Amino acid sequence: MPTSPAPTTTRGAGSGGRRPILLDVAFLRLWTGATASGLATWALPFVLGLAVLDRTLGATDLGLLLAARTIGFLAAVPVAGVLADRHSRRKVVLWAGLASGAAAPVLAAGLGRSVPLMAAAAAVAGAGQGACRPAYQALTAEVVDAGRRQQANAAMTLAVRVTTLVGPSLAALLAVFLDTAALLVGIGLLWLVAAFVPGRGARPGVTGVTGGAGGAKDAPGTSFLADFGEGVREARRHPWFIAGLGALTAVIATGYSATGVALPLVSRDEYGTEVVLAGAMTAYTAGALAGALLIARWRPRSPGRAALAGLAAYGFAPLSLVLPVHPAVVMAAYAVAGVGIELFNVPWFTAAQREVAPDRLARVSSLDFLLSYGLAPLGLALIAPAIEAFGAAPVLVACAFTCFAAPAAAALVPSSRGFSHRPAAEPAEARATGATR
Repeated sequence: MPTSPAPTTTRGAGSGGRRPILLDVAFLRLWTGATASGLATWALPFVLGLAVLDRTLGATDLGLLLAARTIGFLAAVPVAGVLADRHSRRKVVLWAGLASGAAAPVLAAGLGRSVPLMAAAAAVAGAGQGACRPAYQALTAEVVDAGRRQQANAAMTLAVRVTTLVGPSLAALLAVFLDTAALLVGIGLLWLVAAFVPGRGARPGVTGVTGGAGGAKDAPGTSFLADFGEGVREARRHPWFIAGLGALTAVIATGYSATGVALPLVSRDEYGTEVVLAGAMTAYTAGALAGALLIARWRPRSPGRAALAGLAAYGFAPLSLVLPVHPAVVMAAYAVAGVGIELFNVPWFTAAQREVAPDRLARVSSLDFLLSYGLAPLGLALIAPAIEAFGAAPVLVACAFTCFAAPAAAALVPSSRGFSHRPAAEPAEARATGATR
């Protein structure tokens, strides 16, 4: 990759020159905390599933607990977005981690005794998870200079994917020596790491975000709704963000739902084995790892459109389930979907950190998580009845079409070319790093 003189953009706290991102102590602390929170977030439903296997919990109880966690997550995301812009993002991460950490032993105490107590604790745990998301996104922009944020976001997502890949084996191994209650307490300890390890970032507005013009400070003492409304208005100021968020929401509500509901059915009914289900999900995670490694270094000519093309690649996943093809074809389609999702995720997060007004970044990020994750349960709830009413093939074709069409429509928005409002569609980060155009 061609090189250029050192970037002239303002650096945030802990920029560390041009050192590799994981040798930057400030980012390494943030990465460690985010990795711990990701591992804890993934582990909770898995460990509760182990409680179903040993009959400590019923399947209905598990569904109730996961629903309570989702409700807590969705309720906390917009609140955390406002708080993380009003106050220190580091403190929001601290209190969110402490809340989830405190909920874990309560879940353990209620195991086999009180499902309502566990449901309340699951809601608190979900709230902590939801509060961490926008705060971590905004804190990354404070800790990492603009020229290395894409590399930083790739490192973040790599940690999540590695956790997903090795986590089940690690949890199964620990379950040989520890009971479910002890594993739940261990999840609480992970949340304490997420709460205490990350360091301080810079104050909002001094991180060198080049696209934040027009982001005047909100009036002190405004209400929560007024503050959140300011975040919505900031999001609307970026047409590429609105278009991309609409595409992302459509893909998650359809493509992810096909993965969650149709893939197990097809694996059982068409192939008569669980190997296809396990193989497809493993291939997806492996593909996502490859995508994160690729996008950590690759700077495409039109980064926004390349990212949207990656998002559209998720359509191959439901499409592979329409016809009775060899299992290897299904696994290959899911690997392509995994590569594509990270080719979207990393530039998407990086663009938001670059373009959005620094003092409104957490609120805009919360809007992202609220819509994309918030509508996913609706898709999961509707796809099973749709399959029963119309059959699997028409529903899967409709899901695939949506996955292809929604990003294509988003790409028609002019500013989507570079995920930037600049006429030249050349992100500041590309100029700062000397990336080839």
